[in-house]
Amino acid sequence: MMYKDPKPWIAPARGVAVRLFFTCWIIYTAHLATNTVREIYLALAIGDHASFRVDEYANMHPDLFEKKGFGWHIGANPGASMLGAIPYAVSRPVVDRIIEKVNRARAAGGNTEPPQYNSPWPMARQFYVEAWRRGFDIKFGLAAIVMQAFCMAPISALGVVAMFYFLRRIFGDDRTAFWLALLYAFGTPVFFRTGFLNHNMILGHLTFIGFLAMWNPGGDNRWAPHLRYCLGGLLGGMAVLLDYSGIVPLGVLFCYAAATAGWKRIISTSWWYGLGAIGPILLLWFYQWKSFGNPFLPGQNWMPPVEWIDIGYQGFTFPQPELLRILLIDYRFGLFTTCPLMLLAVMALWGKRGARRFIPARELAVLLAVPVGLWLFCGGISYVKLQFNNGLRYLAPLLPYMFVLVATALVRIPRRLAYLFAIAAVAQAWSMAMYRDVERGLGVLDPVVHVFIGGFQLPVLSVLSRMGGQYGDYTAQGVSPLPILGLVAVVVAAIWSGARTQQPKSLEKETFFRSRTASPTTF
Repeated sequence: MMYKDPKPWIAPARGVAVRLFFTCWIIYTAHLATNTVREIYLALAIGDHASFRVDEYANMHPDLFEKKGFGWHIGANPGASMLGAIPYAVSRPVVDRIIEKVNRARAAGGNTEPPQYNSPWPMARQFYVEAWRRGFDIKFGLAAIVMQAFCMAPISALGVVAMFYFLRRIFGDDRTAFWLALLYAFGTPVFFRTGFLNHNMILGHLTFIGFLAMWNPGGDNRWAPHLRYCLGGLLGGMAVLLDYSGIVPLGVLFCYAAATAGWKRIISTSWWYGLGAIGPILLLWFYQWKSFGNPFLPGQNWMPPVEWIDIGYQGFTFPQPELLRILLIDYRFGLFTTCPLMLLAVMALWGKRGARRFIPARELAVLLAVPVGLWLFCGGISYVKLQFNNGLRYLAPLLPYMFVLVATALVRIPRRLAYLFAIAAVAQAWSMAMYRDVERGLGVLDPVVHVFIGGFQLPVLSVLSRMGGQYGDYTAQGVSPLPILGLVAVVVAAIWSGARTQQPKSLEKETFFRSRTASPTTF
């Protein structure tokens, strides 16, 4: 069957995409957190000194360590830090001026001891004291805000737009695609993980976009096939630069590129894919050579002994049943407890009207292979147990792939039931984005209980309220998020006020789909 372009229900698709991007960007930014994750230290070093060494932040994070002769470094791949360093470097003139002004005021006031930070977490209080004494507290906060607002948030917003374009192609309906894209944005852990610079979530967004570029479900001929393979390889290579778990999508996308090319073009396709992938991989090797003296061994190879490091190679081994289990159902960070909506992905594979109705077999194999491969890969990482205090982390890259399957299940079930699932998912995801402490007894339900009992929160305002009256009496009794949430609502309403609404179109009786390489697969 020939592909039939989706019928719009609200302005042209490009206008919807632009509005959707800015909507997600603004809402994600409003929910940013000032968590000083390990990637921030390297981003600061790159932005401040064009260096990979983080010596000035020694002993401020458990993932910072020293190798004799090479200085201090982070125990992770540098991709997210390199991306975060870009907006930070641009903002440095403003950030440096604010830091200088605050430190000058402190010196003039004779403040020699750090003020009290009323966090319920001892490690957070200790970190604040040390950051204040070194004069980094304001720097860390501003850097986190800049990197989240101008790196993490727009990348996730771009991932949502990619999901919208993809869903409108497979369903043939703009309205369905739009609402499902919003559910992906705010009803899954994408909302929570976007709150701070996070390599796992960036990895998922980029590789999914690379997959769509090579698949080309809309049959767009503006890009030549070899350029699409090159882009897919580039984003696959970026996955490895972000984290070594990126080997999984890199390999799966390579196999997909080879399969779509056919035997006659497999060599040229592999060459173009490899040409795109080699750049980020060479950059990773350069980083490892400059940082540790060996281009091929990961940073974890040089880490000092920590808990579970004696298992396998630096804590990495074959998949372990216990780790595979807790990755899925642990009450603090399991995939299906953090986002029960993902259980619908299993339903999508059943019956003749499941995912197979909308997605050809080869592409469906990719949507399954990436999540399963990541699950097995992460099931061999002993450090999985350390994510008890920061929610879903290691499996974050599989979210866009599994959500496609979830979407095919949602369009099959009764509409009222789908609405119920969506409301519950948004309530949980939004609660986790507002209240980010999940290590207490209730696990992933702890944020939900706090928000429903204590009211709306925003992470940055929660931090300000814990500082008492350091920045005036206005924050001493806490800071209400309602003015900011109200302003965000007004801005979002203004973004969509110019859209030309039409009567919604129902799903076509038949979904039309055109593959770039072959006619659609039928079941």
